[in-house]
Amino acid sequence: MDRTQYTNLAKAWEFTEEHARERESDTLTDTRTATDESGQLQGSAAQARLLGMLVRITGAASVIAVGTGSLVETLQLAHALDNKGLLTAVDSTAQGIALIRKAFAELQDETDTTLRAVNAPASVFLPRLNANDYDLIVVAGDAENYAATFAQASRLLRAHGVIVFTDVLALEDGQGGVINPADRSDKAIAMRELLTTVEDDEGFESTLTPDGTGLLIAYKK
Repeated sequence: MDRTQYTNLAKAWEFTEEHARERESDTLTDTRTATDESGQLQGSAAQARLLGMLVRITGAASVIAVGTGSLVETLQLAHALDNKGLLTAVDSTAQGIALIRKAFAELQDETDTTLRAVNAPASVFLPRLNANDYDLIVVAGDAENYAATFAQASRLLRAHGVIVFTDVLALEDGQGGVINPADRSDKAIAMRELLTTVEDDEGFESTLTPDGTGLLIAYKK
């Protein structure tokens, strides 16, 4: 690919993101604005829509969202469950879980989906869950969420279940992330290790996509 093609790819990403923002509901737009202003910056709108589409494509009925104030993505997952199933949101931060609990309280009267919000590290809470009980796991936020969740993924997911890792290129902190060898931040180091771990695991088939700030999607064989 030449420089023009790379430039066009960047423009295509920008167009796709703006298109997704325009299609967000007023509720999601207001949620994004409020959480961004509170310091809990939200991920890509196109990425959040893709996560919702994955719920629908896979027919997932039992979903875990592990994050750090990842409210917009969590709400997209809740809406995609379409009045059925269970969504468990796991956030180890006080501010993040408060945002999720407030949003779930407002949603509770509008949906038959069971909404569960848990304030605990993934490494502490996930081992307590029943095995082979979940269709989809989405991981975002702090670096420590990723390895801890993947360590439980094979046990938690049903056969042919899917785990999705967001911000795998570690671009959200603005230091260049995985694509910059000089970036030795905790997130960049963790994502480099995660890529190797997931891709080498014979129990999963995986692919890395450029959606959002990098999605790693792994399918349990």
